[in-house]
Amino acid sequence: MAHIIVVGNEKGGSGKSTTCMHVATALARMGHRVGALDLDLRQKSFGRYIENRRAYLERTGLHLATPDYRELPDAAKDSLAEGENPFDQRLSAAISALEPVSDFIVIDCPGSHTRLSQVAHSLADTLITPLNDSFVDFDLLARIDPETGRVIGPSIYSEMVWSARQLRAQAGLKPIDWIVLRNRLGAQQMHNKKKVGAALEDLSRRIGFRVAPGFSERVIFRELFPRGLTLLDLRDTGVDQLNISNVAARQEVRDLVNELRLPGVTVNF
Repeated sequence: MAHIIVVGNEKGGSGKSTTCMHVATALARMGHRVGALDLDLRQKSFGRYIENRRAYLERTGLHLATPDYRELPDAAKDSLAEGENPFDQRLSAAISALEPVSDFIVIDCPGSHTRLSQVAHSLADTLITPLNDSFVDFDLLARIDPETGRVIGPSIYSEMVWSARQLRAQAGLKPIDWIVLRNRLGAQQMHNKKKVGAALEDLSRRIGFRVAPGFSERVIFRELFPRGLTLLDLRDTGVDQLNISNVAARQEVRDLVNELRLPGVTVNF
């Protein structure tokens, strides 16, 4: 069976689509068969990213490893069992189509609580939660005592992950490996950065996730989207010399893929 990687966070602007694209493309470039789904049926940032890549490759004649992106199939009303949710059927059909031809399936979830997102989390072998490094985004994971900074308890997103874990346990599936990425880390060791880090480490021990550094705020990530490229593709497009920022960003991608500890994956880029 394909290993399912879900990238989820109920807040927008955390870097989910950038994370999806770089993880999926890195795996494809290493020779793995990678399927891709975008459950944000309105914005489809991940899907658009891959469509931009296909268009760029067609224009330039380049051949770059690309994830196999599929749209969710429609669910015919007469095909639904009594009480069956059409979104459940659509996601199940998409995964069933990708599994025989994929080693990994990367799924991007919307920045809101939806039925599709809920079901996808219960299917995740690996769950990646990109989080902007601030207490505004941390509130999604846990409630904090404003005076002491102490973690009071899990918040809405953590509770959804907990429910997904329970569903997997009931189905006899292995536990979700949950990684929280600290995106947009500041360059300086600021007081707030240390407090967020301490709170994440505290919460990670209590509800069971791993904390990993994600992507810094870099202009290059926004510049790559229109052409559907990732940092790993730059040399293939004629960029011989990477600047210091690009080299550092490439290392962040390498560190992330290493940190995921995916089965059968040896980082070679």
